[in-house]
Amino acid sequence: MLPCIEDELQRAVDLVKVHGMQEYHRMLAYHMGWEGEGAGPTARGKRIRPLLVLLTDGAAQGDWNNALPAAAAVELIHNFSLIHDDIQDGSDQRRGRPTVWKAWGTAQAINSGDAMFALAHLTIFRLAGTTNEHTAFQAAHMLQETCLELTKGQFLDMSYETQSQLMIEDYWPMVSGKTAALLATCTELGALIAGADERIRSYYRQFGRSLGLAFQVQDDILGIWGDAALTGKSAESDLLTGKKSLPVLFGLSQKGRFSQRWAEGPIQPDEVSQLAKVLEEEGAYNYTQNTSAELTQRALQSLSDTQPISEYADALIELANHLVNRRG
Repeated sequence: MLPCIEDELQRAVDLVKVHGMQEYHRMLAYHMGWEGEGAGPTARGKRIRPLLVLLTDGAAQGDWNNALPAAAAVELIHNFSLIHDDIQDGSDQRRGRPTVWKAWGTAQAINSGDAMFALAHLTIFRLAGTTNEHTAFQAAHMLQETCLELTKGQFLDMSYETQSQLMIEDYWPMVSGKTAALLATCTELGALIAGADERIRSYYRQFGRSLGLAFQVQDDILGIWGDAALTGKSAESDLLTGKKSLPVLFGLSQKGRFSQRWAEGPIQPDEVSQLAKVLEEEGAYNYTQNTSAELTQRALQSLSDTQPISEYADALIELANHLVNRRG
């Protein structure tokens, strides 16, 4: 599936490859991991979202080749959000390389992200040729709604940076929009394109949503206890940036040593290692790991409820377990 995904993505990005736009195309191709120093599989990322589209299409008894435009579209939306996230977070590393804004400046990076957004919506309408116009319209509408959810999640994520009285309950609306919404759309799109009925589609959507939540919870673990050399992101710990991740919110709820230090002001670089240890001692690591495991089980139960074709179900289960047990 991966070579077909890359072909579909390159076909979409090549729409900007016209006379006088070589550098513009190069910026997009760089971000997608196809060009520049360090280009290759690591720079491209794992292509998790398009794989979810194609695997769920197959599991729902469809021909996954028909779903390739949707697979490319969700990956372009994902990369649009990454380019803008890196600007908003001030992150200078992505997949082990300088981010687009670091290499070309903020203004051009914003424009590149906007291009990814536009290309995604042009690409998904290619479903009219692989399926039918009604399915293409439904898929495009679903993608638009998901983009709005992404912006809501990002709004909450950024607004939380200045709020001090947050609780664990505040975490879930933010990550539901920021991470889970797109994965839920990936799995529902696959089922939609396969021609599944609404009941089966709802199971696939719940599978993707629960998997997305588990994925984000695992990302929060890596943001504090992960190895930056493996994650490929900026080396700054989430503790240093003040991110209101699930482990942090759990630690604050305990009103112990971690909470007391957090209330005193920004964490300094030489405190990160010790504070991460304190957070672990107060139960944040185990709580977050257990939450990830529970969400994963919920996801796998929803997948089982669809009664999928075993070959594709096995691949989905393997992918799910890889996502929530990854170290980078």
